[in-house]
Amino acid sequence: MSSLKKKLRNGFALCLISVLAFTGAVNAQSVKQQAIKYQNLLALIDAFYVDTVNVEKLTEDAVIKVLAELDPHSIYISRDEINEMNEALIGSFSGIGVQFNILRDTLMVVATIPGGPSEKVGVRAGDRIIKIDNENVAAIGMKNSDVHKRLRGEKGTIVTIEVKRKKEKELLEFVITRDKIPIHSLDAAFMINKEIGYIKLNRFAATTADEFLKALVELKANNMQDLVLDLRGNGGGYMTAAIEIVDQFLDAEKLIVYTKGLTTPRRESISTEKGIFKDGNIVVLLDEGSASASEIVSGAVQDWDRGVIIGRRTFGKGLVQRQFPLSDGSMIRLTTAHYYTPTGRCIQKPYENGLQDYHLDIIKRYQSGEMISADSIQFADSLKYNTLVNKRVVYGGGGIMPDIFMPIDTTANFKYFNLLVRKNVIYPYVVNYMDKNLEKLKKKYPKFESFSEKFEVNDEMMAEIVALGEKEGVEKTEEEYNAVVDDIKLHVKALLARDLWESSEYYKIVNKENDFIKKAIEVLENRKLYDQELVSE
Repeated sequence: MSSLKKKLRNGFALCLISVLAFTGAVNAQSVKQQAIKYQNLLALIDAFYVDTVNVEKLTEDAVIKVLAELDPHSIYISRDEINEMNEALIGSFSGIGVQFNILRDTLMVVATIPGGPSEKVGVRAGDRIIKIDNENVAAIGMKNSDVHKRLRGEKGTIVTIEVKRKKEKELLEFVITRDKIPIHSLDAAFMINKEIGYIKLNRFAATTADEFLKALVELKANNMQDLVLDLRGNGGGYMTAAIEIVDQFLDAEKLIVYTKGLTTPRRESISTEKGIFKDGNIVVLLDEGSASASEIVSGAVQDWDRGVIIGRRTFGKGLVQRQFPLSDGSMIRLTTAHYYTPTGRCIQKPYENGLQDYHLDIIKRYQSGEMISADSIQFADSLKYNTLVNKRVVYGGGGIMPDIFMPIDTTANFKYFNLLVRKNVIYPYVVNYMDKNLEKLKKKYPKFESFSEKFEVNDEMMAEIVALGEKEGVEKTEEEYNAVVDDIKLHVKALLARDLWESSEYYKIVNKENDFIKKAIEVLENRKLYDQELVSE
């Protein structure tokens, strides 16, 4: 027997043992027979196929194909992809702690992470990194992924950078010890007015519950009576993080979510007494990009009549995945159960027509008019459920349907604005503007409040953006420009605020003209309107 065949047999034996340990009600003998069948196939290919083949790739392709036939969220993760995919959920990676942008083919430090390795050794915003470990990185066409490979690494390892700094004749050398760099899942937390607080989450990661609780405590200390929780575009993450957030809102002994699968018994998550925001009114903001853990939070809030949901129908992901390691260091993320909201709703949208149809669902919603008018959405009577307190009608079978519908902003989707963003015109302009005007801006606007009130993106700045767009092939027409000029100005101002302070200031700017936020404030400030939304028709 060839060494390849021995390796294949040993490898499949290990995989088979792992599979059999979790098959439960599945016929173990059938699984064994199919594993032997595939093993024989690979052995025959190795022995008799006309050309040399990559057996590892054949196996990976087969695994990917099998999982794709099951459902849209069971996936194969190669050994090389595991760390990168887990970073966002684990909540940290090891690196030097800088935010950067590639400006005119030069790697420019936009900001240093407070308390991070680069800040500690004296790297500053505006520094241009010319060399990394004695290798020139300027004007060589680097991409973001290339920078990550050079600057990230194991905690405790050393990287040396040389930077060009304004007013310094020579390059400055910094020896930096890589360390854990946090990835925050909380984008913003601040008071909208004297009584309404605002929290925006971008994912549900290992650190999310702690970040959320800290923000909640700080906002309550600032007299927060009501809360706007913004989950628009939040694609989900850890279910446990969603459960801990809902636990802050509900009285003890309330069902938050339960999971159940063919071989997975029903498992319930119940609220505790530790919640610190059980009384204030809540508005949750959602859209078609809100999925998974976002739907667990909003589903529980809606089912218990705990708050008002504003926005558009969510993505519709009600499947629970579990990770299983394979023998070569890769893994599969396999769907093992459905999750259900407290009323028993499974909000997973259909996927029987294949992956392509599943992923085109959002486009189909737009084409059907659902994004413009709630009247375009039709639910079967079989999908009707009643909330647990006020017995309002809610629906399962394809996302969380909001209590108050918000149509998509077609103005913000005009081609001109989209092209400026997609062609990467606006943010590099902001970085360049900051580079030239940082000291002047800090001196003129020492506090955010003065910047928010007095700074304006003027016509000269807009002309420069238009000119940069034309260089990238984005042609201006008066009709399209006039439709979005105010949106562009607001976006640029918000980006400048973020780079001068932090991400909360970005949202303080853009939220002023946001229809979702205006509606949330209207509902929370009008108790009668708020109560009306929670009453059964």
